[in-house]
Amino acid sequence: MKNSIIVAGNWKMNKTMAEAIAFFEVMDSLALNNVEAMIALPAIFASQIKSQFPNSNVKLALQNVSDKNNGAYTGEISASMIQSLDIPYCIVGHSERRSYYHETDELIFQKIKQCLAYQITPIFCIGETLEERELGKTFKVLKQQLERGLGDLNVSNVQHIYIAYEPIWAIGTGKTATTEQAQEVHLFIFEFLQEKYGTEIASQIPLLYGGSCNTTNAEALFSQPNIWGGLIGGASLDFNSFVELLEIGKKIIP
Repeated sequence: MKNSIIVAGNWKMNKTMAEAIAFFEVMDSLALNNVEAMIALPAIFASQIKSQFPNSNVKLALQNVSDKNNGAYTGEISASMIQSLDIPYCIVGHSERRSYYHETDELIFQKIKQCLAYQITPIFCIGETLEERELGKTFKVLKQQLERGLGDLNVSNVQHIYIAYEPIWAIGTGKTATTEQAQEVHLFIFEFLQEKYGTEIASQIPLLYGGSCNTTNAEALFSQPNIWGGLIGGASLDFNSFVELLEIGKKIIP
């Protein structure tokens, strides 16, 4: 059961180092109360942000991780490297990774296992395309992604995972799922977890909505019983919008 709202910004391939520092300087002056702020920042910024803001009230995440432990994989970032910087979260299986870099459910499962092996919490993303939704395949697709992405993980592992539902048709398009559509899917995810791992564990796994969540729809979305917060794209790039989302979260669970 959620006891705080999670506002997780995903900067994707945006901002300069100077812009990132300016963002964190102002964020650290804010009182967050019962809302959790997180930023998934470009990996190249991680070391400096971590060292410059060691006690930040913003949790840090990276946007991707290798499925390999180490070796001759030019340009890749291993879970052990992320752990060495004490970065506690990492996005895995984002729709852009699936679409642009052809990541499969099986590859994503290996990435999740790498994160868990190094005590990094994966933010495991799932979602359907517009075509799949229009064909009535939403729940079939999501069940397959959940089954393959979680694989044979046991209870002790899965309780350290976040899951983000990001309808692919609502990312970067200005479209968004209705509050009812989003809650319906989040309830489906909860019930899947409940059946597989039990009610107690399912109730502990944060479920985030990640389909063009912004300041106009966040309050309605965050108020839903199975939506713990948002994985925020464009609205996290603007400081004022991000802070407004945090303020909305404070109203939901004061």
